[in-house]
Amino acid sequence: MLIFTEQELKQYVELNLEAIDIIEDGFTKLANNEVEMPPIMRIDIHDQNGEVDVKTAYIKGKEMFAIKVSSGFFNNHKQGLPSGNGLMMLISTQTGIPHALLLDNGYLTEIRTAAAGAVAAKYLSRENIETVGVIGAGSQARFQVRAIALVRDFKKLIVYARSTDRAEKYAEEMAAELGVDVQVAENAEQVVRCSDLVVTTTPAKEPVIKAEWLHPGIHITAMGSDAEHKQELEDEVLARADKLVCDTKAQCSKLGELHHALESGALTDDSFIIELGQLTSKELDGRDNDEQITVCDLTGTGVQDTAIALFAYTEMVKRNIGLKIGNEMVALKN
Repeated sequence: MLIFTEQELKQYVELNLEAIDIIEDGFTKLANNEVEMPPIMRIDIHDQNGEVDVKTAYIKGKEMFAIKVSSGFFNNHKQGLPSGNGLMMLISTQTGIPHALLLDNGYLTEIRTAAAGAVAAKYLSRENIETVGVIGAGSQARFQVRAIALVRDFKKLIVYARSTDRAEKYAEEMAAELGVDVQVAENAEQVVRCSDLVVTTTPAKEPVIKAEWLHPGIHITAMGSDAEHKQELEDEVLARADKLVCDTKAQCSKLGELHHALESGALTDDSFIIELGQLTSKELDGRDNDEQITVCDLTGTGVQDTAIALFAYTEMVKRNIGLKIGNEMVALKN
């Protein structure tokens, strides 16, 4: 078995166009029925405002698949800790023997989640945009905007977060990193009304975006709602979308924004809902014109985890990086 640390992974695995292409290909394979992916297993730790998810998927033809344990503890920022954490394990599809442990502390999840946001922007946002808006000021708010910058040019970034201090720190850091004008909004409404593309990155339990704020040409990617009790968009936001896209309908109808819209009756089982893989596989078209309102509901899929874990494994092995544990363990066992 090979063991890779967070520091090693951060050094050699980056959020770049190759990573985005790999995640896009994962969605295509999912749409083409080349993936075995079970439902998510989740443990809620409500008294600590935390949760732990277990996600996995087998991409047919691959020599290994990933099992990921991912945690989100949303009070961690009070202790100066990131909210996301976790690790991945790669298992042989021939023997079932574990081959690698990726002790990434959630880093690879950040990359694959942001890459999915970039794929959504690539197919659903207008090609020519000026302003990106982000709601939330945590790590994923940073990764999502970095990913968007790889597929879209924009001049301005607007951020809103409940904590003004965190929003201002975010604005300062992202302005320096991206070289664009970054402004702190007074509220979420200002972000939506002034942006061409909006990403929501919060663990909100009540909607932060209202349908009345929508305008022609806007695209919204909601990636925070990955549990039944979370919701970032009003139900009517989804109902008003000219194109509504999910990473997977089966999952989003139970956990995502789609879940709430179906439950309230704003949408029905007969509503036309597209899966992201239908766009990446070219089965269906993305945005048709600059006036459409588009929405993408991302809950995070096991196929993304296997895709990014295999990508990371390849990057590390070709550089001969990682701690190898093998015969020593066998000798101890005997």
